[in-house]
Amino acid sequence: MGSSSYLLRVFITAVMFMQAHSSIPTIVGLYGETIAVPCNNGEAQPDGLMFTKWKYMKDDNTAGDLLVKQAHKEEATIQASDGYRDRVSIAPNSSLLIAKGTLEDQRLFTCMQVWGSNVKEYPVQVAVHKRPSPPQIKDKAQELENGKLTTLGSCLASDANPVAVLSWTKDGQTLVADDKTIKITEDVTTDPTTGLSTASSTLDYTAGKGDVGSQFSCVATHPLEVQESAPETFTVHYPTEKVSLQVINKDAIKEGDDVTLKCHADGNPPPTGFNFYLKDQKVPVLNDDTYTLQGVTRTSGGEYKCSLLDDESKHDTQSIIVHFLDLSVSPSGKVLKNFGDTLVVTAETNASVDVQVSWTKDNQKLMKQPVFTKLIYADAGLYVVEASVAGIKQNHSFELDVQGKPSIKDLTEETSFDGNSKVLSCEAEGSPEPSVQWSVNGTNEKRSLYSNGKVTHKITVVPSKNLTVLCTVTNSLGDDSRAIFLPSVNVETHTEEGTDRSNGNDQAKLIVGIVVGLILAAAIVGLIYWLYMKNSRQGSWKTREKEMGTSEEEKKLEENNHKPDV
Repeated sequence: MGSSSYLLRVFITAVMFMQAHSSIPTIVGLYGETIAVPCNNGEAQPDGLMFTKWKYMKDDNTAGDLLVKQAHKEEATIQASDGYRDRVSIAPNSSLLIAKGTLEDQRLFTCMQVWGSNVKEYPVQVAVHKRPSPPQIKDKAQELENGKLTTLGSCLASDANPVAVLSWTKDGQTLVADDKTIKITEDVTTDPTTGLSTASSTLDYTAGKGDVGSQFSCVATHPLEVQESAPETFTVHYPTEKVSLQVINKDAIKEGDDVTLKCHADGNPPPTGFNFYLKDQKVPVLNDDTYTLQGVTRTSGGEYKCSLLDDESKHDTQSIIVHFLDLSVSPSGKVLKNFGDTLVVTAETNASVDVQVSWTKDNQKLMKQPVFTKLIYADAGLYVVEASVAGIKQNHSFELDVQGKPSIKDLTEETSFDGNSKVLSCEAEGSPEPSVQWSVNGTNEKRSLYSNGKVTHKITVVPSKNLTVLCTVTNSLGDDSRAIFLPSVNVETHTEEGTDRSNGNDQAKLIVGIVVGLILAAAIVGLIYWLYMKNSRQGSWKTREKEMGTSEEEKKLEENNHKPDV
């Protein structure tokens, strides 16, 4: 019989019983355990109680006696002659105790108490409950087919009273039968010996792709307890609807890399193989879903495809970019150029995508590619160009050396702080590094570090008479000279301490007169010397070169310059 009709029958019987015994209390005992039936709802016994008697309603609706307990006696007198004879007793509070309760004990029991001239009866209805065994799903389907109504399994909740109500859940949600995609068939059987009931429920279910991994359970609802079966999952078979192709490589693909293609289908069970289309070549692959391209080159880039073996209309494509980089730089290696030359630098790239290019000179970053229209010494150095694209890096370098004949850029003199000496400074350019020589000896020689083709050399001299000093710079490519005129330096003598103030004043006046006279004399001598030199010599010292005179004059000048006059 269906569970719905059974529950309706139970409900009608219960209603009729309640209407007939609306004022009679009902107590619930547990199957197999001692049932305690209270007398007068467990109220205190009346004073002067003479005796308590328990009766019951037999199956034929006649009254039967169970026991009598005299107030002045310890033990009760058992009056029952049927199955209750060995199962009944009375508690100190006059409750009836029925051992090993069964469904036969579901009947009306009456407690009668007598004290003085009073006689009272207290009827009690007894119901016996038993929880069902935990529900179990049996006869489970091996697999479910997509879109097909299939018997998923049967659920049993046995030996209960009242009968358990069964329901089905999927992922915690109760399934409701619609007799189309979900069909639930229920049944109840009763054990003729015990009277206990077993409920069963069979679920027919139409599975879909969304049911993969879903958990199905059977729930048994009973007045004593709600129990749930262990969840069950089922394999759902469905055909492939979509194919997808994946490139397994995580990083950008470069020339020389191995590339793995993976083909995936959403069907269950999954296909056992695929067709891989490598450009124009179709390669069937059995018992695997991957294919590896080994050592790809730039020509390997393009579109790739995979499909089902038995249905090429179900396919997917992916485009692969193989990154590459070519870098060509001119010049390269060691480059030797002359000062003032032009040097053309080129850097050409060929790559899969836009290239990032950077230049450095002696490890210092340059803002752009170097351009040399007229080389100077500061242009010398190590130049490195680096190009990069998608993890590929290449670099080339050239080392530029700019050489040239030395040239004096500046020749200066300064008077020392004390006014007793001259500091000469000769600044020159050239490569290889030029050496510096003076035509006179000096002190405090100091040579600067050679950098960017420049060097500065200083000396200190004390000319005792007028001098023309020559600075000469030389390297393997030539030399250069420049002269500078130095007037003599007079060293002042100081008066001793303690000299009379008047004598000091006279001496000061004398010194002033001498100085003025010397200045006038020097001016006259200088004018005469200039006129002499202008008329007598055919060459003079200029800023960067020495004009040529007669051979006799040159010889005389050189002899004068090399005399140790300091």
